[in-house]
Amino acid sequence: MCGIVGYVGARNATPIIYEGLKTLEYRGYDSAGLAVIQDGQIEIRRDVGKLSRLRTLLDKDPVEGTIGIGHTRWATHGPPSERNAHPHMGASGEVVLVHNGIVENFLELRDELASEGIAFQSDTDTEVIVHLVDRYLAMGHDLPEAARKAMVHLQGAHAIVLMALKEPDKIVAARIGNAGGVVIGVGEGEMFVASDIPAILDHTRRMAFLESRQVAVIDHQGFSVSTLEGNPLEIEVQTIQWDAVSAQKGEYKHFMLKEIFEQVRSTTDTIRDRVDFEGGHILLPELGIDAKQAKRIEKIVITACGTAAHAGMVGKVLIERLARIPVEVDIASEFRYRDPIVNENTVVLAISQSGETADTLAAMELARQRGAILWSNVNAVGSQAMRIADGTITMQVGPEIGVASTKAFTAPLVDMYMLAVYLGELRGELDEKIRRRLVHDLRLIPDLVGQCLDRAPDVEKVAWALKDMDHCLYLGRGINMPIAYEGALKLKEISYIHAEAYPAGEMKHGPIALIDEDMPVIAIVPRDPWYEKMLSQIEQTKARGGVVVAVATDGDELLPPISDHMIWVPETPWLLNPAITIIPLQLLAYQIAVIRGCDVDQPRNLAKSVTVE
Repeated sequence: MCGIVGYVGARNATPIIYEGLKTLEYRGYDSAGLAVIQDGQIEIRRDVGKLSRLRTLLDKDPVEGTIGIGHTRWATHGPPSERNAHPHMGASGEVVLVHNGIVENFLELRDELASEGIAFQSDTDTEVIVHLVDRYLAMGHDLPEAARKAMVHLQGAHAIVLMALKEPDKIVAARIGNAGGVVIGVGEGEMFVASDIPAILDHTRRMAFLESRQVAVIDHQGFSVSTLEGNPLEIEVQTIQWDAVSAQKGEYKHFMLKEIFEQVRSTTDTIRDRVDFEGGHILLPELGIDAKQAKRIEKIVITACGTAAHAGMVGKVLIERLARIPVEVDIASEFRYRDPIVNENTVVLAISQSGETADTLAAMELARQRGAILWSNVNAVGSQAMRIADGTITMQVGPEIGVASTKAFTAPLVDMYMLAVYLGELRGELDEKIRRRLVHDLRLIPDLVGQCLDRAPDVEKVAWALKDMDHCLYLGRGINMPIAYEGALKLKEISYIHAEAYPAGEMKHGPIALIDEDMPVIAIVPRDPWYEKMLSQIEQTKARGGVVVAVATDGDELLPPISDHMIWVPETPWLLNPAITIIPLQLLAYQIAVIRGCDVDQPRNLAKSVTVE
């Protein structure tokens, strides 16, 4: 799985595909390749490692044609190698394809094809698909029909893009389930296909999105869409508002740093047009509910993975306190397998930056089958999680390129706050004075974020002090407990330092055994309802020789005497504290990773959008 780019038109496809794949490097990958039809033959260039190796290969052995497909691979079946890199060609040399997803029944299909005399050239599951298409082409079917017949055999979720010498002016693209997106770009006399918007944004803003079990036939003049069974469909072409410049690093050394510093703008955009400051109201019309429907809600289940799940944990505190609705937070991969109790009075709220996370989409589908109301909080406009939801809140942060999410974490924190206030008002749980104060406090967020960013040099000093640590413990309580989890995750993701997070009250139930001078403790201790309790945890840490880094509110006089390092944050209304306390922890993780020489934007073994289970 990973990045897909295809082109058909009048221009040379090779540079368009290569640059599109380069735009998708943020997703993480271990090999790359492309295929172009040139002089009546399918020419493939592919190699293991970074795209620069493919570039070298193309310089040595150029390929040129007006139709082609390309791929960056993240290994699921077979180790990273040239033979396992995409694209894969059929035995006849007539058809070639790229693929995101996992063929769950590939062993059975491989045995079946081997019994027919097919000799496999790779260790991948993907290769069975191209041989199945080859089989049906040999029977006389055209390319779209051969693709459909081949896909009927596949179990699992897939995004597939292919072309064939038999019809050298066509690309066929298909989506089955939720193995990432399939985006069709509409140009003038040329067409594009990709797994994600940024790959083709330099060429067009007019795009269409395939749903599950849909197949598109694309040529230079346009496209048609049908179901997997062959029934024709009409799908809408949308205009995407992102610009290509917003997906570039600009003055910053890394995308992650750029995105950390974009959080003043992204939090502003998240609030914009959703807050009536004069009337003291939150405006979320895209949820599509009124007071009567809001009062019907008996439970909200927030389902998400990784960073998004940590945002959901903050959302639980906010919604329960302000809207008085019981909230569960479920890791999506667990929710889908544990026979959850949901019904028509349950809201299942999915949080996902990409809107294409396989486990989250599967959780949403299960919830729908059981009659739940579906909401989504997503960044990628037009993504699957947005399209299948009954109501949505978009994150409004623009493209996030760095694998380690930053601005797409603070945005849902603000979104969860607004949702809690919105539901609290609809359900009659907030009196006017409190509601107006809560709404007014949102004005403060962009400036408070900016104040944190201004202190980046101070955080860097702490990073130099911690750069050689091998282990780290993050502690937080209440609404900042999830920030401990997120801070630890950021450090793990990009610096490869072992970091654990614990609710601070649990420290004496096990983790305290680890405390010594080699186990720094990063404690999140702003002035909030849990402040006194956190002071006690720090005292216990110091009593055992631990090194303490305290994230504290400006002016705190109690913490410096019992802390080894201070990271200061501006005073913030406590319900909004998580959107502020996370900023220095993002900077700390980033700066430690840079000092240690790590690949910040593309950390090992990680992908931006996890589109397989």
